[in-house]
Amino acid sequence: MKVQNLMEEFVYSRVNAMYDKLKDNLPSWVSCTCDSCRLDVLTYVLNKVHPLYVVSGRGVIHSSQMLDEQVKADVDALVIEGIRIVSGNTRPDHKVIANNTSKADKLITPVFNFPLITGTVLSGSTFEPYEGASITLKDANGKVLMYDASWENPCRTYNSTKGTYTFWPSPVPAEREGLVKTFNFTLEVKADNCTTVTSVIEVPCISTLNTNAKLDSSLTMKVKDLYIFKV
Repeated sequence: MKVQNLMEEFVYSRVNAMYDKLKDNLPSWVSCTCDSCRLDVLTYVLNKVHPLYVVSGRGVIHSSQMLDEQVKADVDALVIEGIRIVSGNTRPDHKVIANNTSKADKLITPVFNFPLITGTVLSGSTFEPYEGASITLKDANGKVLMYDASWENPCRTYNSTKGTYTFWPSPVPAEREGLVKTFNFTLEVKADNCTTVTSVIEVPCISTLNTNAKLDSSLTMKVKDLYIFKV
């Protein structure tokens, strides 16, 4: 049985549609339209709307009728609000690193494609989203290479995205298509005057012949919340 959040798919499509519309005539208040910014806006909106879970294909058809014009208008308003907030809180050197050439494009096929790895850092004392934490995704060789230079590793948490962080690891070569392998990663969370927190995660992958060149919100791995404590 597969449970699907219909609202996530709807918001994902509205975020992309809005960015694509703005991209044709970029307003001065939009600082960037890259995939990383779009994902930040997606996270912002999803944290403000109610999920709409369905199980079957019939459930998708039935529930889609619940997305009336008012719901669509409300989501679009939140998307605009999210774009303004994310554009006003761009990460340091974001415009520079977003223009770098993707290293993932140089990899040979077949490859192991990774899902988006996302989670939230919370205060251990207040259980509220923690702003300003630095999260690093590591493997046995050190920092994990990201899909392209617009994805930071380490990355930081912000109020605008409710303490959420996201990584998109670069594909790695596989011997052939159809291999199953579990990759072990470590999340390391640091913040000023706080204890360092680490968490080990396992990411199962199946090798394919093609590199995933576009973001797909359905290919997301949500890890457990991480709690950070003041010293």
